[in-house]
This record gives sequence, structure tokens and C-alpha cells, in this order.
Amino acid sequence: MPRTDLAAVDRVRDAEHLEDLLSEPDDGVIDTVRRLDGDVVVLGVGGKMGPSLARMLKRAADAAGVRKRVIGVSRFSSADLPRQLQAWGIETIAADLLDPDQLEKLPRVPNVVYMAGMKFGTTGQSARTWAMNAVLPAYVCRRFRGSRIVAFSTGNVYPMVPVTSGGATEADEPQPVGEYAQSCLGRERVFEHFSRTDGTPVALIRLNYAVEMRYGVLVDMAQRVLAGETIDVTMGNLNCIWQADANAMSIQAFDHAASPPFVLNVTGPEVVSVRRTCEELARGMDTTVSFSGVESPTAYLNNAQLSHRLFGYPRVNIQQVVQWTAEWVQRGGQSLGKPTHFEARDGKF
Repeated sequence: MPRTDLAAVDRVRDAEHLEDLLSEPDDGVIDTVRRLDGDVVVLGVGGKMGPSLARMLKRAADAAGVRKRVIGVSRFSSADLPRQLQAWGIETIAADLLDPDQLEKLPRVPNVVYMAGMKFGTTGQSARTWAMNAVLPAYVCRRFRGSRIVAFSTGNVYPMVPVTSGGATEADEPQPVGEYAQSCLGRERVFEHFSRTDGTPVALIRLNYAVEMRYGVLVDMAQRVLAGETIDVTMGNLNCIWQADANAMSIQAFDHAASPPFVLNVTGPEVVSVRRTCEELARGMDTTVSFSGVESPTAYLNNAQLSHRLFGYPRVNIQQVVQWTAEWVQRGGQSLGKPTHFEARDGKF
């Protein structure tokens, strides 16, 4: 099937069109999946990025002409997602990963995508956040000892850096702010421990921030602009990346999994101005926007030059995602109702 000419896509028509765009593999993903020895399990497939990543893996296997099981594991709070995944050719297993007995029953496969964890909205749930983010990785490393693991982390393990710096690099020391980010560094350290002691090849993906039409920092901004809210620009800059590009780079990280772990920043190449982006969203939605506050000289920013050298620049640039987002939000397109709280500077999400 020919690849979509993304530059020619002026709007995302509906959820089905969106899912197709989010799960389309590029040549690099297809080549990686062709080389992968054995099946793949996606732990935590029920999150915001999991379904499209699992489908991308399956579509890549089909395009490469290789037989490969893609297995998605989640608690699955409703039956709708398992049915959708199965329709895409993905096997599903309902399991509570924090239960060692249920984890032990999962099929042992040589390739693991680890997407489980507590993410934004964790304030007030500190104990479960630490259990999910720092205890569960130990269970998974024991169950899948020797498997190749790509584990999602976050750029929030870095401190805020000067906007003029270009962002934190993989060589910078983590300095997490707040319990969420601290627990995420805990997750990384646990994967590193078992990678070093057991020789398990691991790639750690430090992501800032994946976006699509139904959630993400651009949707947060667009909804506030459309509602006529005043936008606080104290957190004046950020990074983001089209979700399909983030998933594609993360899948290709299987080729670089190592012991000790390979660490990779994944985000777009731009330092995105909140003020300018809100102004562009307002123009796209034929409205106006007002601001409060003054841009801070620091922000959570990642330098993703290494991922771009390895895998190329994102297929969808920030200008196009802003255009798609403005059109989608203005006409009342579906929203997951999961704000990112990107504006927080105290580590409380």
C-alpha cells in the first residue's frame, strides 16, 4: 500500500482517519520489524499511545512480509479497545501487571515495549505512582529476563533548562522535580539495574510530548483559546512531536537496545513558543486570544538531535499539527479529556 502524502493532508477527517495516520509505519519501522527476531508484547497497550503503536507494529510486519504476533496487555477497563485491537490483528490479554501471578502467565516473547505507568494526573496518588513507575519494572525485568525491551520514560527526568540552551541532551544528568518525575527516574534506574546485572538489552525513551488530535499540549491550548480563556505564558516554551513519529522512533530503538541501556530523547526539533502557537491556533479557529504572565527563561526542553540523526526528522512538522488541531477542536472533534498540565513548573501534574 502506498504511503500517505502527509503534506497533502489538510485536515484529519474523523477518528478512523486519525487512527490510520497514527499507525502508518515508515520505511525505517518496516525495516526494524523485519529484522526483529520473534514476537512483540506491548505492556500497557491501553494508554494514549499504545493502540496506535501496536497497530503500527502489526502493519509494519504485514508490509515486511513477516509473520509476527503483536500482543497487547492492559487491564482493559472496557471491552471496546480489545475488540478494536483484535480487528487490527493484535492479540489482547487482560491483566493487572502489578499482580505477579498474572504477570507470570503472560507469554514470554523476545521483544517487549514497556508503556505501563502512572503519567500526568498523578498528584494525590503518590503511592500507586511509585508502585507503577518504580516497582513494576522490576517485576517485568524478572519475567522477561533476556528479552529486548524498549521502555517509555519522560523528558521530565531532566530539570528545566534555559530556553536558549537548545534543550537537555542524553549526556545531561537527570534532576527530576516532583514525585512524578522522581518516580520516572526510579523506573529508569530499575531497568538499568536489571540490564546491567542480567545483560538485558534496553532502550529508554525520554519523550516530550506526544500530540495528536484528541489529547496533548496543542489540544490543551486550542481548547482554552476556543473557550476564551486567558493563557498564562509563564511556562512559555515546550517541545512536542506528532504521536506517529514518536512511536516510529521508539520502535526503531529496538535496533539500539543495549546493556547498559541506550538512552534516547524523542521529540520534535523545534522549541515551541506557547504564545505564538496560541496565536496561530486562534487564527485557525477565527478567534482571538489574550495572555497573562511573562515567559520564564527556563522550561522543560529536550534536545532530540540524536534521534533525528538516527531516524530522520518527524514526517509531520509542528505547523501542520497546529493546523490540524485548530480545525479539529473548532468543529468539536473527539477529546480524551486528559489534560497534560504542561504549564506546571513545580513537578505536580
